[in-house]
Amino acid sequence: MKVTQEKLEKSQIGLEIELTAEITKQKYEQVIKNLSGTVNIPGFRKGKVPRQILLQRLGTSRIKAAALEELIPEGIEEAVKQEAIPAIGQPRLRSSFDDLINNYQPGQPLMVSASVDVEPEINLQQYTNFQVKAEEIKYDTTKVDTVLDKERQQMATLIPVEGRAAQIGDVAVVDFSGVLTKAEGEDESTEPTPIPGGEATDFQVELQEDKFIPGFVSGMIGMNAGETREIAAQFPDPYASPELAGKPALFTVTLKEIKEKELPELNDDFAQEVSDFETLAELRASLETRYQKEADEQTKANKQEALLAELLKHVEIELPETLIDKEVDAMLTQTAMKLSEQGLDVRKLFTQDIIPQLRQRSQPEAIERIKRSLALEEIGKRESIQVTTEEVAAKVKELLEQYADEDIDAVRLQSVVEAQLVNEKIIDWLLEHSSVELVPEGSLSTPEETDSEAESTEATTEEAETTSPE
Repeated sequence: MKVTQEKLEKSQIGLEIELTAEITKQKYEQVIKNLSGTVNIPGFRKGKVPRQILLQRLGTSRIKAAALEELIPEGIEEAVKQEAIPAIGQPRLRSSFDDLINNYQPGQPLMVSASVDVEPEINLQQYTNFQVKAEEIKYDTTKVDTVLDKERQQMATLIPVEGRAAQIGDVAVVDFSGVLTKAEGEDESTEPTPIPGGEATDFQVELQEDKFIPGFVSGMIGMNAGETREIAAQFPDPYASPELAGKPALFTVTLKEIKEKELPELNDDFAQEVSDFETLAELRASLETRYQKEADEQTKANKQEALLAELLKHVEIELPETLIDKEVDAMLTQTAMKLSEQGLDVRKLFTQDIIPQLRQRSQPEAIERIKRSLALEEIGKRESIQVTTEEVAAKVKELLEQYADEDIDAVRLQSVVEAQLVNEKIIDWLLEHSSVELVPEGSLSTPEETDSEAESTEATTEEAETTSPE
């Protein structure tokens, strides 16, 4: 078989394959023989249909098409094998199938054009001596006090209060019912409509404004036990229940009882109640160590991200579609698994209409992930960076002990661990051979990024508010 190769863009090899006259003749005759034994033609038994009758009934184009459907994949497979091409993914036909049918003459050579993806060539222009900046995450010394205070709030005892009005920080026991009122621009005759689920009896409300829809808590401040008040509030937009988003509301609230929190003392007894430590000092030390470690790990992650972002500027790789599609598949599968673990119906989210859009939106991230992976792999080869079997075995043992109750494929785990450890070693090597300047947290964020993050956080917070009238 005569095969001519051509280097194409996106890490493809083009193939011009000449199918021999003998092969085209043999396959055509074989297809006719197979069809004569399977096709039902009135007046003839299967296998006894005369050749000319068969050709007249089926038409030569149909028979040629049937022959080509076998010839083409067989021919491409043989060509790839003959030329020892390290193909990945499925080959693609470059010739027009209609043209092939027209040009196909049994007993005559036939030219077929195809392409196959191959592993991309990696052009690393530079991978050492980078000068980059990364944000340093400082340990927040107030975090331990915040965590301990939160624990105290959760363990607080509620003490009934008399002789004063409700104030921020109290817990109020109320009866309430709510209606949606006329929105701006609506007809004056619009009647208030009850809010679905917008009423309750003996409902405990913690008087913290940020936990409820705007206006609800502030309207209760200053109320006395036994007092009834109408409180105007407005649901945020977006909101967990779309039908309520942005709608104005009016709540009739009767305050039945006021309670205040009595917090437990911050002492050794408290530490023993909320942890496995004997003393408050030990609990504090443990929390400080944990949060210091988290800050250090985030700083290291920032350094790695800054370095890898710079590395990608010096990498040239033409990625084949096969690798991109495979990475997108992996990303969508991972997303689907996470959503499923959260109890969401993935089949309703990943519809046939939405999947193409998800694939398209995932491509840029998939391309970046592949480029990073291939660049690091290339650096590892050039610098002979490896891990020992002892290092892999120790990490595998640690993970198996940590997840002893789970069914884990030890062989696959070993492969994943080895790849991860090699990756970590390569990144550490890169950090040693470049300069990373640590700068204050937030100093590298652009105003646009900050605004976008704030909007995203606000939307997420609002969507998470699901308790009516929260």
